[in-house]
Amino acid sequence: MSDRDRKLKFRRGGGKAPDRGRDAGRRPPRRDRDANPDGPVILYGWHTVAAALNNPQRQIRKLLLTENAARRLADDNIDTRVTPEIVRPQVIDQRLGPDAVHQGLLAEADPLPSPDIETLAQQGIVLVLDQITDPHNVGAILRSAAAFAVKAIVTTARHSPEATGVLAKSASGALELVPLVTVPNLARALNELNDLGFMTVGLDSEGHENLGAVTLRQPLALVLGAEGKGLRQLTRETCSVVARLDMPGEIKSLNVSNAAVLALYIGASRLGLMLKKPTPARVMRTGADVLR
Repeated sequence: MSDRDRKLKFRRGGGKAPDRGRDAGRRPPRRDRDANPDGPVILYGWHTVAAALNNPQRQIRKLLLTENAARRLADDNIDTRVTPEIVRPQVIDQRLGPDAVHQGLLAEADPLPSPDIETLAQQGIVLVLDQITDPHNVGAILRSAAAFAVKAIVTTARHSPEATGVLAKSASGALELVPLVTVPNLARALNELNDLGFMTVGLDSEGHENLGAVTLRQPLALVLGAEGKGLRQLTRETCSVVARLDMPGEIKSLNVSNAAVLALYIGASRLGLMLKKPTPARVMRTGADVLR
């Protein structure tokens, strides 16, 4: 038996998707982050699922594939690690909703472990998110963080999206590359970072000086607030520096995920991190293939 044949020993699911009447095709309600901490993480889309399968720390519980997706995984020599269930695309549609771009892949997996703040490397950059709740934005920030070799992202257990579903799809595989540190209290976490020697820089439109003019040092923690309300007062007071991002055009504010990219570029450039060649595991492909 060839390697390809071994990889295609798939278990077939029922050919016809279950009829759920009026509820068919509807999006499932968003689960509260703390409602079922032992529940599975839902991953879908090519880059998201392929990255999870390539991550030895990610425990895969269940894998649904279309025939085309199964062939593509085999062609790319990606080990499925569990026996997949081959289904029609409509079956995955009904699991995720009609708007989800799943590309024929859906995985149920265990959450990745959340490291403690005191275990973070005392070098490079970490990001801290102050109640950014939109999963598309957090996923996009994760993707940028992976591109800039960010050491970790610190976020709160409440008032932040689950590391699953839309967030994971928007991250395009970066969820497997950037550790998420979940904390109960952000101000306390910032104090811990300060005590560990991090320079904590909050980004706010009312910052005292432009980020590009601030003397930065490693390890650096860049703190981003939610769109609209920005950084909370206690968060601002706990940061060692509060800076702004000056824009030359008529529009002076950016989407938070775009602000994260700009801040990371400024920080990495000022710290000399852009001169370092990234390791192969952290190289993220760009272009239309990633965006599919």
